[in-house]
Amino acid sequence: MAIEGIIFDLYGTLIDIETDESLEEIYIAIANFLTYEGIFVGSNQVRELYWQILKTQKEESIERYPEIDVLSIWDCFLKHNRVHSASVRKRISSILSHMFRGIARKRLQLYPGVIDVLERLRSSYRMGIVSDAQRSYALSEMRAVGLGNYFDPIIISANSGYRKPDKRIFAEALEGMKLKPPQAIYVGNDMYRDIYGASRAGIKTIFVHSNQGDKSYGRVNPDYYVWRFEELYAAIEFISCSVT
Repeated sequence: MAIEGIIFDLYGTLIDIETDESLEEIYIAIANFLTYEGIFVGSNQVRELYWQILKTQKEESIERYPEIDVLSIWDCFLKHNRVHSASVRKRISSILSHMFRGIARKRLQLYPGVIDVLERLRSSYRMGIVSDAQRSYALSEMRAVGLGNYFDPIIISANSGYRKPDKRIFAEALEGMKLKPPQAIYVGNDMYRDIYGASRAGIKTIFVHSNQGDKSYGRVNPDYYVWRFEELYAAIEFISCSVT
């Protein structure tokens, strides 16, 4: 079968991001903001309750590879602080998730060559995203760096409740693209979550060396390695020739 679709990981593959969720400024800012909503908690209480809820959410999941949902975490946080209106919780949860991420974020940029490569590929292939990510972060961050119009579908792990290397998350992308596994290539930077996961789903893989992600996992090997994003053309051509 000919290759018709290229599925990308997002963070560490297309987007170079750095965050620090330990920053005290995050929890001070959220505690200060909440006073304007009539919620009076200290920054230490914000920190402790947030991470407690996150831990509980993971522990209560029935999934082998559980994914958290930050909007659900903040909704639970607000319930704990006696915010009874679902519509109010929804509004404030969205603000808190963006505030948390915005203050934690230290770097957000594309890796060199990404846009040029995507522009060249879009005329020949369908392109999708499979990312371990939060819906309240990923789409906005994609738009911020100019990736808003390249991909369909965009599969976000927080929407599913499980994350890579679960085979189902790759199957969701294939279903959305109306492709079978031999018709797609997955491009990622993490040998375990990306390469091992996509390989288990029957998808050919390209490993992108970046400043993030696990570089090895057992005896797992991709179908092709690239060290610069521009090398993706040669990688796709090589794999295409090997499957036709």
